[in-house]
Amino acid sequence: METLTGNPFIKTLIILFFVSATTANGDAPFIIAHKKASLHRLKTGAERVSVSIDIYNQGFSTAYDVSLVDDGWPQDMFDIVSGNTSKSWERLDAGGVLSHSFELEAKKQGMFSGSPAVITYRIPTKTTPQVAYSTPILPLDILAERPPEKKLEWRLLAQYGNQISVVSIVVLFIYLIASPSKSSAAKASKKKR
Repeated sequence: METLTGNPFIKTLIILFFVSATTANGDAPFIIAHKKASLHRLKTGAERVSVSIDIYNQGFSTAYDVSLVDDGWPQDMFDIVSGNTSKSWERLDAGGVLSHSFELEAKKQGMFSGSPAVITYRIPTKTTPQVAYSTPILPLDILAERPPEKKLEWRLLAQYGNQISVVSIVVLFIYLIASPSKSSAAKASKKKR
């Protein structure tokens, strides 16, 4: 249990569960955001990070002037390839979902732990903007040395798999016919006595 609660993702889920149990009963929006990042190695040796953030309104009323800012990507480590690290929407209805994604290219090698994205929104009954945070991402090993994949073996198996199967079945069939069974050998030895 200690390793589970030490994980930042699990901690965030536990906090969100307890907050949702106490907050979702009121007549207000309740914002939950899930941030995901995945690495994609390009043939040129460069690596891209695809980031997607899903924002959920689990409350019972609409959130207005919703804005997302994910500025935890340092410019000395990443270049933006497509999209933006911030986005705004006019509203997020109760039970609704908003999604945003962008792609970055890594400049430096090393471990990177991103911070949660910040979501601000407005509730008509309150004058101050409300703030919510996304789940953090798991640490990314950017431009890590990876052993080469053994694609040759899979390619050969895919190319010659059917022939290998047929030959194996034929050899097994011949072995079963050619080798005497133990029970017939035992019967033959009893008859000789």
